[in-house]
Amino acid sequence: MTIYHDSRNPFYRQPQGAVTCGAKLKLRVHAHGMQKVWLRLWWNNAESRLQMRRQEDDMFECRVSVPCSPGLLWYFFVAEDDFGGTWYFGNAPDGLGGVGEVTAYEPGGYQVTVYDPEYDTPEWLRDGMMLQIMVDRYFHWGPWDVTKLPPASYYHIHWDDTPALCINDDKYGDNVNNDYFGGSLRGVMEKLDYIQSLGVTVIYFNPIFKARSNHKYNTGDYRMIDPAFGTEADFKALCEAAKRRGIRVILDGVFSHTGSDSVYFNRDGNYGAGGAYNDPKSPYAGWYRFRRWPDDYECWWGFRTLPNVDEDNPGYQDFIIDSEDSVTAHWLRAGASGWRLDVADELPMAFIRKVRARIRREKPDAALIGEVWEDPTKKVAYDELRCYCLGDTLDCTMNYPLRALIMDFLRCRIGAMDFVRQLESQQEIMPKPFFYSQMNLLGSHDTPRAINILSDIGDMSPDREYRKPFRLSNEDYERGRRRLLAGWALINMLPGIPCLYYGDEAGMTGMADPYCRAAYPWGAEDVGLREAFREIMTRRMGSVAMRTGTMKLHAVGADVVVVERRVDNGRDAFDRPAKDEVRVLAVNRSGEFRWVEFQGRGYEIPGESAILLDLPEPPPAAPRRRVRIKNVNLGD
Repeated sequence: MTIYHDSRNPFYRQPQGAVTCGAKLKLRVHAHGMQKVWLRLWWNNAESRLQMRRQEDDMFECRVSVPCSPGLLWYFFVAEDDFGGTWYFGNAPDGLGGVGEVTAYEPGGYQVTVYDPEYDTPEWLRDGMMLQIMVDRYFHWGPWDVTKLPPASYYHIHWDDTPALCINDDKYGDNVNNDYFGGSLRGVMEKLDYIQSLGVTVIYFNPIFKARSNHKYNTGDYRMIDPAFGTEADFKALCEAAKRRGIRVILDGVFSHTGSDSVYFNRDGNYGAGGAYNDPKSPYAGWYRFRRWPDDYECWWGFRTLPNVDEDNPGYQDFIIDSEDSVTAHWLRAGASGWRLDVADELPMAFIRKVRARIRREKPDAALIGEVWEDPTKKVAYDELRCYCLGDTLDCTMNYPLRALIMDFLRCRIGAMDFVRQLESQQEIMPKPFFYSQMNLLGSHDTPRAINILSDIGDMSPDREYRKPFRLSNEDYERGRRRLLAGWALINMLPGIPCLYYGDEAGMTGMADPYCRAAYPWGAEDVGLREAFREIMTRRMGSVAMRTGTMKLHAVGADVVVVERRVDNGRDAFDRPAKDEVRVLAVNRSGEFRWVEFQGRGYEIPGESAILLDLPEPPPAAPRRRVRIKNVNLGD
């Protein structure tokens, strides 16, 4: 008795991967020694079973029309053997698709993501190169003006100072984050030529609106650029200057909570006499959930300085989304090209749908990115299964699952086969537009510096009170540096938009927040590392195959992953005209040379490195000749 199905083999499942609403899906299963086989489907919490037709050689086949609305369809197979026994064949135990397993009990199902056929993501997103910038820490321009800082804040005297760590030093028990370095929007504008030289086409800013902290995730006024960073005029000038260089700007939207020190809540009275904390009849009072006014209110993760908002409140939705000059629309008109939603998985899905619809009305090619740390096709939040890639919410998410994969592979936590399997699963369950737009990163403001993680010398994210300035030894730095370059080459070879966290290209180190948020080391960069980053990035931007070509992955032993990107027959993966091209990258995570054979050639790959294979040029196609055909009488 054998049962076999492989969801990543087009013979057994066609079409492959995610499908559009109403598509025809052909499924096959080989079931030797079975009298009958049923396809068991699960959709919208309801089960259905279809008897499969027996073909030759114990093959069973079923063709189904997937539902006409977006969602997740699940399937497995139920078989009856010659003796009346019942067997099941479903997804593999790890749930990652491909070849499944036979069980005597109901297994986990294979996932088919059914998405809107009109769903598409901006071409500039999946074709692009992103740079994440924390404005205060990027470049100081002009004189320091302490009058523009929030109350009780200060500037560092030296640009290369270490960020300050304050533990519950605020009167409300929160972290102060009140040290500034003097970076500004004008400072970023001064560095646009450098940014352009890296091949960057998109700048993603951490929040830039007025707020009490240096990180600005406790918004004080959504309609005002923080005075420490500049003015709305500065923002518009920056967007115009960036646009002339082919660079777009993405803003960070923190819409699940505000700051307690804000024009809307105004707990400290810094915005006059109004605000929800001071006046239960305030126009903003309905934005918040008071259990007992004014001191007992819902907070984000228990932080008293971050009162949660009620995203379903009509007044709040009008302010952020619906009104003619709403927050989301206003800053698009000022020059932004899209939004990144902070803690997107804590926002109601209906809220995200409205944001997407609004910004697309304002700018048809506006992008909406979400902070989701887990699988975005089936994230469970607040007891709700959420799929962010059906065509009605996000264009992509921050690809933290890919980051974890790369970190684990390069640090020998998983083998090449595991890496390939998990990434192929992403490709299988995500719609193509979403998969090719994913924000692929190695580091961010919420993670320790990538080079620290890859040096693999210990916990870089201890509890906040145990974090400290940390200097890598030369040996540890070199190990982390080699792996960082290999990881960055891999990021740039995969579908999705690579996102560089400012300073990673310069060799910046640091534990988790605040030490991963130091000032960019202008004049003290690791120049060799920076130039290697630049070469990798410009190579990708010059290659259609590396951006939107088809992808195949290969595991060579336990230590080598090979990524193959192709443009064939004059078309890329989105059927756009492109020159035929093949690019192949081999990543060796071991500390020793590894031998790789590809297309009949052997390549020696150094340890802890990524090498673009020098493939032989394909022979030129024979010229087509016009042939005259004679009519031939073949007789009766």
